[in-house]
Amino acid sequence: MSIRKTSTRLADGRELIYYDGRDAVRDAVDTRGLGPVAATSVMRYDVLTGEWVTYASHRNSRTFHPATADCPLCPSRPGGVATEIPSGDYEVAVFENRFPSFSFGAAAAGDLVDGERLWPQAPATGRCEVVCFDSDHDRSFADLEPARVRTVLAALVDRTRELSAMPGVAQVYCFENRGAEIGVTLSHPHGQIYAYPVPTPRTEALLRQSREHRRRTGGLLLRDVLDGERRAGTRIVVEGRHWSAYVPVAARWPVEVHVAPHRDVADLTELDDAELDEIAVLWPELLSRFDRCFDGVDRLPYIAGWHQAPVGTERDLGRLYLQAFSLMRSPHRMKYLAASESGMGAWISDTTPEAIASRLRAVATGSTS
Repeated sequence: MSIRKTSTRLADGRELIYYDGRDAVRDAVDTRGLGPVAATSVMRYDVLTGEWVTYASHRNSRTFHPATADCPLCPSRPGGVATEIPSGDYEVAVFENRFPSFSFGAAAAGDLVDGERLWPQAPATGRCEVVCFDSDHDRSFADLEPARVRTVLAALVDRTRELSAMPGVAQVYCFENRGAEIGVTLSHPHGQIYAYPVPTPRTEALLRQSREHRRRTGGLLLRDVLDGERRAGTRIVVEGRHWSAYVPVAARWPVEVHVAPHRDVADLTELDDAELDEIAVLWPELLSRFDRCFDGVDRLPYIAGWHQAPVGTERDLGRLYLQAFSLMRSPHRMKYLAASESGMGAWISDTTPEAIASRLRAVATGSTS
């Protein structure tokens, strides 16, 4: 698939990139008088868990639930509001987040908090980008036609490649949050990309398990998990030529599905055209099933993100997969992470993985049985 890429700069110097599946001239100029936002992000090491925690207080001033007419992700209109997208239309647009959690311009931080060796800290370096899936404010990712999803995928592939090559980036995560219940502050169809300075806690845990699995069996953990799910078939939702979607055997969320390629690939950049073509159909189809999970819920709040192998060391222990999940446990009722989950990290689910898989299979044709 041929994609036209056009890179430009916003008024405050942030990069904006248009991705088009057709020839398009993208020469509109950002005329806003923007000044830079000082990135205050800093990471502190939690000695009790071995995890880094990021503090980004400047994000408290970010745009919060604006009126549709003031949406900063819609195209700019003559005589109307000038937005983050200077062009009067676009297919897919990616730009540096004005209020990033991670930034290469993050303020310098001392090596230790209060001079205590027990409490290391560091600037939260990295990069955060916003991915606008469509110029139509009212569309959802599940509404996108396969050709547009392919353009989105082309953008994610390109950004993964470029961000992974930046000094200091350890992992790239492409994701979408949808729904106010999730904490989304802009309702326009969009996702984000985080380029982290260290592998995330979730990835670190996976690497530990993968490392031990290889020591015991010689196999790749995520490969063996996929093979096991396909053999069992109990939790398979969709099985295509190149991808399988399944509810993991130890699913935590009320609605959850993992989508994995049949071929071992580390990240999005290693997918071939046939794999990209198939996932461009399967991805929105699964999200449309989410929207049919509960009677009276037209748009299920969800999180969908691409788990990619870390950059550099132990890359061979990772494997690409898409995880999509919702916190809604029944119509308009959310699963709150109370004492056991939040306080102790001991997960208790209100359903079973087999029931989740059965429901996602049943709603393939819109059935509510």
